[in-house]
Amino acid sequence: MTTSPTTTDELPALDRVDWDDLAARLDRDGFAMTAPLLDPEQCRQMIDVFDDEDAFRSTIDMARLSFGEGRYRYFADPLPALVQALRTRLYPPLARIANRWAGLLGEDTFPEHHDGLVEACAAAGQHKPTPLVLRYGPTGYNCLHQDVYGVLTFPLQVLVMLNTPDVDFTGGESVFVEQRPRQQSRPMVARPGLGQAVVFPVRHRPKQGSRGHHRVQMRHGVSAVHSGERHVLGIIFHNAR
Repeated sequence: MTTSPTTTDELPALDRVDWDDLAARLDRDGFAMTAPLLDPEQCRQMIDVFDDEDAFRSTIDMARLSFGEGRYRYFADPLPALVQALRTRLYPPLARIANRWAGLLGEDTFPEHHDGLVEACAAAGQHKPTPLVLRYGPTGYNCLHQDVYGVLTFPLQVLVMLNTPDVDFTGGESVFVEQRPRQQSRPMVARPGLGQAVVFPVRHRPKQGSRGHHRVQMRHGVSAVHSGERHVLGIIFHNAR
């Protein structure tokens, strides 16, 4: 007996995520990968929507802005059902991690549910949705950066790989750089498979030191794609000005 692929906003894999383990890996490594969250059909839907002009509010040519080489597109409201479901359902367990981090660093905490964060963003003048799809062709890459869109920044974000590495494209690794105080920076590389997600900090995370926890700055980017096309779905939880 075969089962039909999940084609709407169903996300059964989210029920199997071990959030305590994911939090421990975030604390230890600075990022954490999940098992596949999207099935192949859902990944294909997200790739196909890239060419739907009506689905997006903005398109960025990275080369024109010296951000890298490739294009990314920010979804317009209302978000596609699958993107909205990911944003809404991923947020509560990530908010628990974010609020624990906030306690360690003496920062403000965040609402327990995503609609509360959206309301807080609106109060800060941040109304534009930030989930996006990115497309890279051969030689495409993304410079190291942080996705900060206003004064209110939720500290964690998620990327979901929409292609199969070494089949649809080669190269194109996700790169993270941890800028350690009074030490050289630490580079890290992730190679998620089809449908897998990577959870990582937007701009900093807590790290235990000899005098307690301190902020460690992080940036992320993408190494050069050697062949094929690489598509990624980015789930950013705070809105933009």
